[in-house]
Amino acid sequence: MLKHAILGIAGLCAVIVIPAATAGVAFAVDNMEATDAPDLTSVRAKIDAKNYAGALAELRDIAEEHQQADVYNLMGFTLRKTGDYRTSLTYYTKALELQPDHKGAHEYLGELYVETGDMPKAREQLATLTKLCPGGCEELDDLTKAIAAKASN
Repeated sequence: MLKHAILGIAGLCAVIVIPAATAGVAFAVDNMEATDAPDLTSVRAKIDAKNYAGALAELRDIAEEHQQADVYNLMGFTLRKTGDYRTSLTYYTKALELQPDHKGAHEYLGELYVETGDMPKAREQLATLTKLCPGGCEELDDLTKAIAAKASN
């Protein structure tokens, strides 16, 4: 019982010390639930309005301060929509380096491959999404539709 009490105290100390020790350290954020994640509402509105130049300008400013998977994924998406496939690929890759299971980045990367005619790589992204979404998900459905549309052309 004493052993458990000591371990409980040690665990409590770790909970208190670790946040205090890391309070001044900036970490890359992998999800939008983190407190230092950027607000992308304005960017998403610009993308929905197909104002890719405006979204890209805002994203570039945000990316200077936030190395974050959602930011890089939206940079890739916006660049792809403007036809800059090479730079788009770079940003999808950065997003996946930060968060390898980022469903949106896998979907959009797969769509990039569909648009550039690299169907084997598009199917690789589809296979990854199939593993990430065993019960199905919107990203898997969207990439499946993009691949099917390309196949029917």
